[in-house]
Formats: sequence, C-alpha cells, structure tokens
Amino acid sequence: MVAKSGLIKFVIMSIVLLAAGNGYAQDELRKTFFKDADAAKAAAEAVNAQLFAPKNYESAMKEYSTAEDLLKRGRNIEYVRTNTADAVRYFNAATTAAQLAHTALAQAIKSRQDGANALAPKLAPELWTNAQQEFGRAISLLERGDLKNAKRREIEATSLYREAELVAIKAQYLNETRRLLADADRARVGKYAPITLGKAKQALADAERELNENRYDADLPRNLAMQANYEAKHALYLSEIVRQVRDKDLTPEQLVLNWEQPMRTIAGVADITPDMQEGPDHLLAELMAYFENQANSLQALQQEKQENEIRLADMEVEMRTLDERLGGATAEGAALIQRLEAQARVKQQFEQVEKMFTPSEARVFREGDTIILRMVGLTFNSGASQIKPENFALLGKVEKAIDIFPRSELTIEGHTDAHGSDEQNQKLSQERAESVRQYMINAMRIPTYRLIATGYGETRPVSSNETEAGRTRNRRTDIVIRPNLDPS
Repeated sequence: MVAKSGLIKFVIMSIVLLAAGNGYAQDELRKTFFKDADAAKAAAEAVNAQLFAPKNYESAMKEYSTAEDLLKRGRNIEYVRTNTADAVRYFNAATTAAQLAHTALAQAIKSRQDGANALAPKLAPELWTNAQQEFGRAISLLERGDLKNAKRREIEATSLYREAELVAIKAQYLNETRRLLADADRARVGKYAPITLGKAKQALADAERELNENRYDADLPRNLAMQANYEAKHALYLSEIVRQVRDKDLTPEQLVLNWEQPMRTIAGVADITPDMQEGPDHLLAELMAYFENQANSLQALQQEKQENEIRLADMEVEMRTLDERLGGATAEGAALIQRLEAQARVKQQFEQVEKMFTPSEARVFREGDTIILRMVGLTFNSGASQIKPENFALLGKVEKAIDIFPRSELTIEGHTDAHGSDEQNQKLSQERAESVRQYMINAMRIPTYRLIATGYGETRPVSSNETEAGRTRNRRTDIVIRPNLDPS
C-alpha cells in the first residue's frame, strides 16, 4: 500500500516537472520566434497603424495571434515561424502605409484633431460621422495604393471635419443665446421691448459672423454672446415691466419711483442727499464724483503704505548694519540720510507731476520710487501704431513731466485687450511702444540709452476683458519713470 502511494506521488511530480519544463521551453521559443514580430508590431502601433492602415494591421494581428496559438498548442515550429514571418511582413506594410497617411492625409488628420478638441463628436454627431466615413474611405484607398482618389476623399473629409468643428464651436458659445431668444420670441418680447431684443439679435449675428471668419479667436465671439445673453434677459425683464404698465398694474409714476429707489439707497451709503427734484442727473454726477474720490484716496493710501513699508525695511537694515559697524557709523548714517532725502524728493516730484494731467489725459501713480503715467488720452486708430497729431499736446505734457526727473530711466509699455490673436496683440503693442519711443527721441531729444520700449500684448490686463469699459482700460500705453536717486 505504501509502495503504491509512493508510485502515485512520483507520477504526479513527473507531470508537474514536465509541464514546468514545457512552459520554460515555450517562453524561450517565443523570445526566439516573436522577437522580430514584436518589434514590427511596436513600430506599427507607434504610427497608429490601427487607424491609418487597418487592413494590413488586421492581417498582421491575425497571423500574430495564429502563431501564438500554434506555439501554445505545441504545433510544428515551422508553422509558428511562417506565421510570425507573415505577421512581420504585414506589420511592416502597415507601418509604411501609416507613415504615408500621415503625410498624404495631413490636412484631414489636423482637421480631425481640431474637431475632436471642439467636442464635435458630441455637439455635431451627424457631420462627425459623415467626416469619419470619408476619412475611412480615404485611408482604405491610400492603403490600396490609389493616392489620387484618396486625396479626393481627404478633401471631402477635411471639409466635413471643419464644418463639424465650426458647428461645435457655435454650439458651445451660441446655443444658450439662441435658447434665450427663442424664449423671448415665444413670450412676444419684441412687441414690448423691441430695441433691447434687437440688440440681442444683432450681437448674436455679430458673434456668428466672427466665428465664421475666425473660429480660433473666440474672445470677441464669446463677449458678443455674453452681451446677447444679457440683452435677451434684459428684454424679457423690460417686457414684463411694460406689460404691467400697459395693463395698468403699474403706473408710470410708480415705475419711476421704483427705479429711483436704488439710487437713494446708494446715496445714503455715500452720505449724500438724494436730490432728484429735476431728475437723476445731478445725483448721478455727485455719486460718480464721490466714488472717483474714494478710488483715488484708496490708491493714495495703498501707495503710502507701500512706501512706508519699504522705507521701514530699508531703515531697519541700515540701522542693523550701523550697530555692527560702529567705525563707519558716520559715513553710513550720512548715506542713509541722503537716501531718505532722495525718496522725499521723489515724493514731492510725484505730487508735482500728478497735478499736470487731467483724469481724461493720464492717471499718475507710484510703485515704490517708480512713477507710472497711464496715458488714458493717448489713443491709436484700430490696428495702427502711428501717433496722431491730436496727441502732440498731451505728449508735450509728458515731456515736462520727464524733465522733472533728470537722468531717470524710461520704459514705454504697450498693452492691448484680449480681442485678436495673441501674436497680433503682441506685435501691435510692441509697435505702439516703439512709436512712442521714437517720438521721444525725435521730438523730445531724449537720449536713446534712457529709453526702453516693451510690448506686453494682452498678458497684463488691469481690468476685465468681458466688458467694453474694461477692454478700453486694457488698451493703454504706460510710461514708467525710474528716478535716479543718486544725489551726485
């Protein structure tokens, strides 16, 4: 009984060892016979042959899978060798065809990617499907060697992809606006608020036109769509008010009083008597002046705070140094006094320059010892960089301001809003800065070594680009004056 049990164990152990040996042998055989096939497969997949050479790639995978199956089943090794060789041949053909497709179908490939980035498969599914079918036919023709007809299909596929992309972009920016306008039409808003509704429809048309002309510069279309949304919602609101007045649920007097109330509330916060006995214009002017003064006061306080922090930090460093170097205390103390005097002088000069310009000409402010002239009144024609004659008088004031800071370094900074391409805005801002720099050289006789012209394009906005007022503030030229604090 014991002998029989030992025999069973021996047989089982032999089977396990044989299986393990076979597995090892198969691994070694696979490394030998699949080395070239694996390399060819990796090369084909690196050029996305699954997409660009599907027939050859499918044939290659069929031979590859058959070879794997034959090896696993322990069939004649020559069959495995034959199938892997065929797989290599098909993979190489797929790689060659895919590489050709990358060149021959480049436009379709790019437009396909652009469409996918714009979510065209989701937002323009029918057009996308048609484009995919044409693209597939182009690939099939190219794989068969019919380059002429493949190029024809590519043109059609490219057109469909671009159309799908445009539809998708419009859907992203304009669908909400279209829905709002449809709601407005159903509510017969045009009868009660035709002017505002007309503005909404015009903004939508302008946005669609801009997308048709330049789909890749979405800043302006997006702003137009936002404007259209605002006007559509405003029209819905106004139409309800007009209905109430027409139905005599709201008298004209009540309407005016309701609209005056928010101004009364704001006037109370500003501690201004809400005088509207002859309409809101007088109160509006007072409120505007109040908030302008508040803004100026806040800016002055921020500048003073920054100056005090810088001065305090400088003095702490200097005093620490003086404590450590008593031998040079007299000279160091004198230098510190000179620096403080120079900073005080810059402050007085700044106040002098600040009084030279009206709010419509320039905003003058400080960052530490640096003075910035934000040239509100210095404007250029759209897309142009030539200085207009009507700006000569303002530039004359700039020259007087610069004269107050002899030997100062001057930087002219050009800035634009976010409309237009990044490259165009960068180029335009640099050209405008250079134009001002050249004027300073020619008309003001300022040495070139004191002047630097830099264009920042749309990269340094000071206001939101979502409103016209904000974009106007972002289109600016800043003249940065860095005074020479050396008393010598």
